[in-house]
Amino acid sequence: MGKRKLLIRVLVVIAIVVAAAIVVFVTVVIPKLEEGLKVLDTIEFDSLDLASIKDGSYEGSYSAGIVKATVRVKVENHAITDIDILKHDNGKGKAAEAITADVIKNQSVQVDVITGATYSSKVILKAIENAVASSGQ
Repeated sequence: MGKRKLLIRVLVVIAIVVAAAIVVFVTVVIPKLEEGLKVLDTIEFDSLDLASIKDGSYEGSYSAGIVKATVRVKVENHAITDIDILKHDNGKGKAAEAITADVIKNQSVQVDVITGATYSSKVILKAIENAVASSGQ
């Protein structure tokens, strides 16, 4: 009988700890994650001034809460010739990585986002913009 009471007490303590962890997650963690993503709803992209950029490879990053990207942009003859995604923390936004082809084709970060991967698309675009901006124009 003593073992049964001890087991019940242990299970009650575990249940209390789990319930407290859920409350903290819902009231603290989730709002912080959503706050980072809300920035992406109103983010704007600048024009890329490729005419003033020297040939080379430039790295840029951008982070919005749980979605993050680091890219390397290769510029030759004042044109973006290649974009490598070095890191992309994306949740379900892996499809957004295809946006690099649109950027190269249009020579601009002002392109349509990938449907179903809007936040990741915007984070990648901002990382590309930041890479070009880091070129020291």
